[in-house]
Amino acid sequence: MPWKKLLACVTGQIDEALRQKLEFVLEENHVYRALLARHSPHWRLQDAERKVLAEKGKPLGKLLADVITMVQPETLLKWHRQLVARKWDFSSRRQAKPGRTHVSVEVEKLVLQFAQENPSWGYDRIVGALANLGYHISDQTVGNILQRQGLGPAPERKRHTTWAAFIRRHTAVLWATDFFTAEVWTPTGLTTYYVLFFLHLQTRRVILAGITPFPHEAWLKQIARNVTAADAPMANARFLLHDRDAKFSDNFDSVFHAAGIQVLKLPPQSPNLNAFAERWVRSVKEECLDQLILFGERSLRHVLDEYLAHHQHERNHQGLDNVIPFPSQQSSCLDGTIRKSERLGGLLNFYQRAA
Repeated sequence: MPWKKLLACVTGQIDEALRQKLEFVLEENHVYRALLARHSPHWRLQDAERKVLAEKGKPLGKLLADVITMVQPETLLKWHRQLVARKWDFSSRRQAKPGRTHVSVEVEKLVLQFAQENPSWGYDRIVGALANLGYHISDQTVGNILQRQGLGPAPERKRHTTWAAFIRRHTAVLWATDFFTAEVWTPTGLTTYYVLFFLHLQTRRVILAGITPFPHEAWLKQIARNVTAADAPMANARFLLHDRDAKFSDNFDSVFHAAGIQVLKLPPQSPNLNAFAERWVRSVKEECLDQLILFGERSLRHVLDEYLAHHQHERNHQGLDNVIPFPSQQSSCLDGTIRKSERLGGLLNFYQRAA
């Protein structure tokens, strides 16, 4: 029947169109993943990627607009016309033009590594560092490499310091502060106590600054004066991190400013930027507070003091190469009897060899 032939023809055309669409979508997805792997800030495609997209997209014709997401259909068709023109200008048969030798991939990676790890290094400084390793290129070549990767000269790179790099450079003089809460049974019922602590990022030293059910501004200002006194632990601090909790008022910050400490307020809803303090809160709750029922403020203070002593002098810290931050004096004798020290009725244990 004629209608059966017509149906078979139309079905075949639809299947072919679907196949062409699928091939283009898969190839476009492959290019997207390649761009992400290169960490390209400007989403610049390579000639090989433009070529394969143009080859896959040309047969689609008007259907191209329904599937393409990377560029406009007109851009893809322009790439196709350029490929056709390049095929007939015989440029592939021409000999390479004389000029500078191509920079190796290894040297290019070193240039990017030096620029990213040392934002203050200019082109000449990078050239000198490469010369120390036996690679000799010009400062213009360094500039071209950085420009291709979206990295500018030293002044521009210094303005784009990442938060992780800032933390790494200032751990010796950087402190963090935060609150956590504990539920305690009192004569009036279950009461919420606020615990204010300060943490030194480099050594993981923790200071329990105060415990109160009413963290008002006057109490916080007095705590700030206590930790910034001349003989206080934060006397040599330069930076203090805290979130945007309303309890950290401008008057609280002014005490630190007067002591020469710059207060860095974190962006809203960004606990990951104060990760050291957040990790301390998780540790003290999971390893201690969540395992106990507390009666009265005195009980809470005793438990926190015991946990802090364990945390600083007995607990191994994975972030410090799995060592104890401030170990108490232990016997170096390897054949002594192993002795267990208990805190809070065996909730916190420490093992060492007896002298």
